[in-house]
Amino acid sequence: MTIYNLGSINIDHVYAMERLPKPGETLAATDLTTGLGGKGANQSIAIARAGGQVVHIGAIGPEGGWTRDALRAAGVITDHVVEVATPTGHAMITVDRAAENAIVLFPGANREIAEDQIAQALAPAAPGDWLLLQNETNGGAFAARLARDAGMRVAYCAAPFDRQAVAGMLPLTDLLSVNEGEAAALEAALPAEALADVARLVTYGAKGAAHIDGDKWQGVAAFPVTPVDTTGAGDTFLGYFLAAIDTGKHVPEALRLASAAAALQVTRKGAADAIPTRAEVDAFLAQRA
Repeated sequence: MTIYNLGSINIDHVYAMERLPKPGETLAATDLTTGLGGKGANQSIAIARAGGQVVHIGAIGPEGGWTRDALRAAGVITDHVVEVATPTGHAMITVDRAAENAIVLFPGANREIAEDQIAQALAPAAPGDWLLLQNETNGGAFAARLARDAGMRVAYCAAPFDRQAVAGMLPLTDLLSVNEGEAAALEAALPAEALADVARLVTYGAKGAAHIDGDKWQGVAAFPVTPVDTTGAGDTFLGYFLAAIDTGKHVPEALRLASAAAALQVTRKGAADAIPTRAEVDAFLAQRA
Protein backbone atom coordinates (compact mmCIF):
# COMPACT_ATOMS: atom_id res chain seq x y z
CA MET A 1 0.00 0.00 0.00
CA THR A 2 1.00 3.67 -0.11
CA ILE A 3 1.36 6.16 2.74
CA TYR A 4 0.57 9.77 1.81
CA ASN A 5 2.14 12.25 4.21
CA LEU A 6 0.84 15.82 4.36
CA GLY A 7 3.88 16.95 6.26
CA SER A 8 6.14 19.81 7.23
CA ILE A 9 9.57 20.35 5.69
CA ASN A 10 12.00 22.42 7.75
CA ILE A 11 15.59 23.52 7.64
CA ASP A 12 16.99 22.65 11.08
CA HIS A 13 19.70 24.73 12.70
CA VAL A 14 20.96 22.63 15.63
CA TYR A 15 23.10 24.29 18.32
CA ALA A 16 25.03 22.08 20.73
CA MET A 17 25.02 23.59 24.24
CA GLU A 18 26.51 22.68 27.59
CA ARG A 19 23.01 23.30 28.96
CA LEU A 20 19.81 24.89 27.72
CA PRO A 21 19.60 28.67 28.28
CA LYS A 22 17.28 30.10 30.91
CA PRO A 23 14.87 32.99 30.12
CA GLY A 24 16.87 36.16 29.48
CA GLU A 25 20.19 34.30 29.40
CA THR A 26 22.72 34.28 26.56
CA LEU A 27 24.95 31.22 26.15
CA ALA A 28 27.54 30.36 23.52
CA ALA A 29 26.96 27.22 21.47
CA THR A 30 29.78 24.70 21.10
CA ASP A 31 28.72 23.51 17.65
CA LEU A 32 26.24 24.22 14.84
CA THR A 33 24.87 21.83 12.23
CA THR A 34 22.27 22.57 9.55
CA GLY A 35 20.16 19.86 7.95
CA LEU A 36 16.74 18.64 6.91
CA GLY A 37 14.03 18.39 9.54
CA GLY A 38 10.36 18.99 10.23
CA LYS A 39 8.08 16.35 11.69
CA GLY A 40 6.66 15.54 8.27
CA ALA A 41 10.00 15.19 6.51
CA ASN A 42 11.39 13.10 9.35
CA GLN A 43 8.41 10.77 9.27
CA SER A 44 8.51 10.39 5.48
CA ILE A 45 12.21 9.49 5.56
CA ALA A 46 11.60 7.01 8.38
CA ILE A 47 8.82 5.36 6.36
CA ALA A 48 11.01 5.15 3.27
CA ARG A 49 14.02 3.79 5.14
CA ALA A 50 11.78 1.23 6.83
CA GLY A 51 10.77 -0.07 3.40
CA GLY A 52 7.43 1.69 2.95
CA GLN A 53 6.20 3.58 -0.09
CA VAL A 54 5.56 7.19 0.89
CA VAL A 55 4.31 10.19 -1.09
CA HIS A 56 5.13 13.51 0.58
CA ILE A 57 2.70 16.41 0.19
CA GLY A 58 4.27 19.70 1.22
CA ALA A 59 5.70 23.10 0.34
CA ILE A 60 9.12 24.73 0.36
CA GLY A 61 10.38 28.25 -0.28
CA PRO A 62 12.69 29.49 -3.04
CA GLU A 63 15.78 28.55 -1.00
CA GLY A 64 14.56 25.07 -0.08
CA GLY A 65 15.17 23.03 -3.23
CA TRP A 66 17.90 21.00 -1.53
CA THR A 67 15.38 19.74 1.05
CA ARG A 68 13.22 18.24 -1.69
CA ASP A 69 16.34 16.68 -3.21
CA ALA A 70 17.23 15.15 0.17
CA LEU A 71 13.75 13.65 0.54
CA ARG A 72 13.95 12.16 -2.95
CA ALA A 73 17.43 10.76 -2.25
CA ALA A 74 16.02 9.00 0.83
CA GLY A 75 13.41 7.22 -1.28
CA VAL A 76 10.46 9.56 -0.71
CA ILE A 77 8.18 10.36 -3.67
CA THR A 78 8.29 14.17 -3.96
CA ASP A 79 6.07 14.90 -6.97
CA HIS A 80 3.68 16.83 -4.70
CA VAL A 81 6.26 18.99 -2.90
CA VAL A 82 5.75 22.44 -4.45
CA GLU A 83 7.73 25.68 -4.29
CA VAL A 84 5.97 28.82 -3.00
CA ALA A 85 7.11 32.41 -2.41
CA THR A 86 7.15 32.07 1.41
CA PRO A 87 10.49 30.95 2.89
CA THR A 88 10.92 27.29 3.80
CA GLY A 89 9.99 26.47 7.38
CA HIS A 90 12.90 26.35 9.78
CA ALA A 91 13.66 25.38 13.36
CA MET A 92 16.23 26.69 15.83
CA ILE A 93 17.10 23.70 18.02
CA THR A 94 19.29 23.80 21.13
CA VAL A 95 20.58 20.45 22.43
CA ASP A 96 22.36 20.07 25.79
CA ARG A 97 24.91 17.51 26.95
CA ALA A 98 22.15 15.22 28.24
CA ALA A 99 20.54 15.23 24.74
CA GLU A 100 17.53 17.27 25.89
CA ASN A 101 16.35 19.92 23.45
CA ALA A 102 14.36 23.14 23.14
CA ILE A 103 13.00 24.23 19.77
CA VAL A 104 11.77 27.48 18.18
CA LEU A 105 9.78 26.82 15.02
CA PHE A 106 8.99 29.12 12.06
CA PRO A 107 6.27 27.42 9.95
CA GLY A 108 6.94 29.36 6.74
CA ALA A 109 5.92 27.53 3.55
CA ASN A 110 4.39 24.69 5.58
CA ARG A 111 1.30 26.87 6.06
CA GLU A 112 0.94 27.64 2.34
CA ILE A 113 -0.27 24.26 1.05
CA ALA A 114 -3.27 24.67 -1.27
CA GLU A 115 -6.36 22.45 -1.09
CA ASP A 116 -6.10 21.82 -4.84
CA GLN A 117 -2.57 20.50 -4.30
CA ILE A 118 -3.80 18.12 -1.58
CA ALA A 119 -6.72 16.89 -3.69
CA GLN A 120 -4.48 16.25 -6.68
CA ALA A 121 -1.97 14.34 -4.57
CA LEU A 122 -4.64 12.12 -3.00
CA ALA A 123 -6.53 11.45 -6.25
CA PRO A 124 -4.67 8.14 -6.97
CA ALA A 125 -5.11 6.82 -3.42
CA ALA A 126 -6.82 3.47 -2.95
CA PRO A 127 -8.92 2.10 -0.07
CA GLY A 128 -6.60 0.90 2.67
CA ASP A 129 -3.84 3.41 1.91
CA TRP A 130 -2.76 5.64 4.79
CA LEU A 131 -2.84 9.41 5.15
CA LEU A 132 -0.40 10.74 7.76
CA LEU A 133 -0.83 14.21 9.28
CA GLN A 134 0.76 16.45 11.92
CA ASN A 135 -0.03 19.91 13.30
CA GLU A 136 2.84 21.63 11.47
CA THR A 137 0.95 22.27 8.19
CA ASN A 138 -2.38 23.68 7.15
CA GLY A 139 -5.01 21.58 5.39
CA GLY A 140 -5.09 18.64 7.78
CA ALA A 141 -8.85 18.40 8.32
CA PHE A 142 -9.54 18.92 4.61
CA ALA A 143 -7.10 16.15 3.70
CA ALA A 144 -8.53 13.80 6.34
CA ARG A 145 -12.06 14.22 5.02
CA LEU A 146 -10.88 13.47 1.47
CA ALA A 147 -9.01 10.42 2.76
CA ARG A 148 -12.01 9.07 4.64
CA ASP A 149 -14.21 9.53 1.57
CA ALA A 150 -11.66 7.50 -0.42
CA GLY A 151 -11.61 4.65 2.13
CA MET A 152 -8.13 5.51 3.37
CA ARG A 153 -6.92 5.11 6.95
CA VAL A 154 -5.81 8.27 8.78
CA ALA A 155 -2.85 8.48 11.17
CA TYR A 156 -2.57 11.76 13.07
CA CYS A 157 0.47 12.92 15.02
CA ALA A 158 -1.01 15.47 17.43
CA ALA A 159 2.12 17.60 17.67
CA PRO A 160 2.73 20.37 18.38
CA PHE A 161 -0.24 19.84 20.71
CA ASP A 162 -3.23 22.07 20.04
CA ARG A 163 -6.49 21.24 21.82
CA GLN A 164 -8.75 22.73 19.16
CA ALA A 165 -6.93 21.00 16.31
CA VAL A 166 -6.99 17.64 18.09
CA ALA A 167 -10.69 17.88 18.92
CA GLY A 168 -11.49 18.53 15.27
CA MET A 169 -9.27 15.72 13.99
CA LEU A 170 -10.25 12.89 16.35
CA PRO A 171 -13.50 11.95 14.53
CA LEU A 172 -11.44 11.58 11.33
CA THR A 173 -8.56 9.61 12.89
CA ASP A 174 -7.85 5.87 12.96
CA LEU A 175 -4.45 6.05 14.70
CA LEU A 176 -3.50 8.88 17.04
CA SER A 177 0.20 9.32 17.82
CA VAL A 178 1.31 11.27 20.91
CA ASN A 179 4.20 11.37 23.36
CA GLU A 180 3.78 11.12 27.11
CA GLY A 181 3.27 14.85 27.65
CA GLU A 182 0.82 15.15 24.78
CA ALA A 183 -1.12 12.13 26.05
CA ALA A 184 -1.52 13.81 29.46
CA ALA A 185 -2.63 17.07 27.82
CA LEU A 186 -5.09 15.15 25.65
CA GLU A 187 -6.67 13.36 28.60
CA ALA A 188 -6.93 16.62 30.54
CA ALA A 189 -8.48 18.52 27.64
CA LEU A 190 -10.97 16.01 26.25
CA PRO A 191 -13.56 13.63 27.75
CA ALA A 192 -12.66 9.94 27.78
CA GLU A 193 -15.44 9.06 25.35
CA ALA A 194 -13.77 11.26 22.70
CA LEU A 195 -10.85 8.81 22.67
CA ALA A 196 -12.83 5.60 22.92
CA ASP A 197 -12.89 4.76 19.21
CA VAL A 198 -9.36 5.86 18.30
CA ALA A 199 -6.31 3.61 18.53
CA ARG A 200 -3.39 5.42 20.17
CA LEU A 201 0.36 5.09 19.80
CA VAL A 202 2.04 6.62 22.85
CA THR A 203 5.80 7.06 23.21
CA TYR A 204 7.35 7.41 26.67
CA GLY A 205 10.98 8.16 25.77
CA ALA A 206 13.39 5.93 27.68
CA LYS A 207 10.41 4.13 29.25
CA GLY A 208 9.26 2.66 25.93
CA ALA A 209 5.98 2.92 24.03
CA ALA A 210 2.50 1.44 23.85
CA HIS A 211 -0.29 0.82 21.36
CA ILE A 212 -3.71 1.22 22.98
CA ASP A 213 -6.86 0.14 21.16
CA GLY A 214 -9.94 0.11 23.37
CA ASP A 215 -9.15 -2.22 26.28
CA LYS A 216 -6.20 -3.81 24.46
CA TRP A 217 -2.77 -2.52 25.55
CA GLN A 218 0.45 -3.67 23.86
CA GLY A 219 3.76 -2.23 24.95
CA VAL A 220 7.46 -2.34 24.18
CA ALA A 221 10.46 -1.43 26.32
CA ALA A 222 13.01 1.05 25.04
CA PHE A 223 16.41 -0.35 24.10
CA PRO A 224 19.09 0.97 26.47
CA VAL A 225 21.43 3.31 24.58
CA THR A 226 23.45 6.44 25.34
CA PRO A 227 21.61 9.30 23.61
CA VAL A 228 23.41 12.06 21.74
CA ASP A 229 20.42 13.98 20.35
CA THR A 230 16.75 13.08 20.85
CA THR A 231 15.44 15.41 18.11
CA GLY A 232 13.27 13.40 15.73
CA ALA A 233 13.13 10.23 17.83
CA GLY A 234 9.33 10.23 18.01
CA ASP A 235 9.08 10.84 14.27
CA THR A 236 11.41 7.91 13.61
CA PHE A 237 9.30 5.70 15.88
CA LEU A 238 6.02 6.65 14.19
CA GLY A 239 7.41 6.34 10.67
CA TYR A 240 8.84 2.88 11.29
CA PHE A 241 5.71 1.72 13.12
CA LEU A 242 3.38 2.89 10.36
CA ALA A 243 5.54 1.38 7.61
CA ALA A 244 5.61 -1.93 9.46
CA ILE A 245 1.82 -1.99 9.93
CA ASP A 246 1.32 -1.00 6.30
CA THR A 247 3.48 -3.91 5.11
CA GLY A 248 1.51 -6.43 7.17
CA LYS A 249 3.42 -6.65 10.46
CA HIS A 250 1.47 -7.26 13.66
CA VAL A 251 1.52 -4.59 16.37
CA PRO A 252 4.12 -6.24 18.69
CA GLU A 253 6.59 -6.69 15.82
CA ALA A 254 5.94 -3.14 14.57
CA LEU A 255 6.53 -1.75 18.07
CA ARG A 256 9.82 -3.62 18.44
CA LEU A 257 11.04 -2.49 15.02
CA ALA A 258 10.10 1.13 15.77
CA SER A 259 11.75 1.00 19.18
CA ALA A 260 15.00 -0.24 17.65
CA ALA A 261 14.93 2.45 14.97
CA ALA A 262 14.38 5.21 17.54
CA ALA A 263 17.15 3.81 19.75
CA LEU A 264 19.61 3.97 16.88
CA GLN A 265 18.44 7.42 15.83
CA VAL A 266 19.11 9.07 19.21
CA THR A 267 22.73 7.87 19.21
CA ARG A 268 23.44 10.17 16.24
CA LYS A 269 23.37 13.94 15.74
CA GLY A 270 20.57 15.53 13.76
CA ALA A 271 17.01 14.62 12.87
CA ALA A 272 16.38 13.30 9.34
CA ASP A 273 20.07 12.57 8.72
CA ALA A 274 20.17 10.39 11.84
CA ILE A 275 17.31 8.05 10.86
CA PRO A 276 18.67 4.52 10.34
CA THR A 277 18.05 2.28 7.34
CA ARG A 278 16.08 -0.95 7.67
CA ALA A 279 19.31 -2.93 7.27
CA GLU A 280 20.83 -1.08 10.22
CA VAL A 281 17.74 -1.71 12.34
CA ASP A 282 17.68 -5.41 11.44
CA ALA A 283 21.38 -5.72 12.37
CA PHE A 284 20.71 -3.93 15.67
CA LEU A 285 17.88 -6.34 16.50
CA ALA A 286 19.92 -9.40 15.45
CA GLN A 287 22.55 -8.45 18.03
CA ARG A 288 19.84 -8.45 20.70
CA ALA A 289 18.00 -11.62 19.68
